[in-house]
Amino acid sequence: MTGTDKRSNNNSDRQSQDAATNSATNSTTHFGYRDVPSKEKENLVAGVFHSVASSYDVMNDLMSMGVHRLWKRFTIELSAVRPGQSVLDIAGGTGDLARKFSRLVGDKGRVVLSDINESMLRVGRDRLIDQGIVGNMEFVQANAECLPFPDNTFDCITISFGLRNVTDKDAALRSMCRVLKPGGRLLVLEFSKTNNPLLTKAYDTYSFTLLPAMGKLVAGDSESYQYLAESIRMHPDQDTLEGMMKDAGFVNTTYHNMTGGIVALHKGVKP
Repeated sequence: MTGTDKRSNNNSDRQSQDAATNSATNSTTHFGYRDVPSKEKENLVAGVFHSVASSYDVMNDLMSMGVHRLWKRFTIELSAVRPGQSVLDIAGGTGDLARKFSRLVGDKGRVVLSDINESMLRVGRDRLIDQGIVGNMEFVQANAECLPFPDNTFDCITISFGLRNVTDKDAALRSMCRVLKPGGRLLVLEFSKTNNPLLTKAYDTYSFTLLPAMGKLVAGDSESYQYLAESIRMHPDQDTLEGMMKDAGFVNTTYHNMTGGIVALHKGVKP
């Protein structure tokens, strides 16, 4: 190969890299029903959760009439977490799942409560510390797309009502697969799609009328709950998300519909 050929190939490589960088810089994604630059979504989502952090649990109980506790209980049961294991709860917010996992893994186990949002993580940390849950609990502010843990670290990862807020869901799923141990389990609890027309109509009316009004009354913020309703509609349906998990490297993928498909629990295993 001549020197000219080498320079030509190097220039081509640089051009390809520049094109990829420009593409990432100029790409857009959805923030609810709005298209926004991908690089801005993280800050926009952060603003939503900074706003609702202090009233998050109260609103969850009101919005779901307490049913979210049953969805989370089923997630815990399907996780099959045992004493001595390591668990990562991503977008763990106020610590509902982490508290239960702490009891399951015991003194020799480890639970990491992770959230990208400082306000949510602070609420969860303070609540768990106040409840005396400290010995086997860690708190890490982290982006799900690039988790700051070594390969093959955790026996189980959960993400509850958080994946739809992630900018690059494929990158996040790959990152989760990387930090799981072989045979480790991922559980994604998220709002999903119902095929029942009557339920869909009732759910839409509730989401776009009552939910923002409730957010304004309880949290003093209707816009954030309008976004949350829109983000649910933009999230991939059950089969699409299962396909994304397979593409990220998971096997034995399944999902369980709950409350008529309004919520689905996806599970995958790292080979």
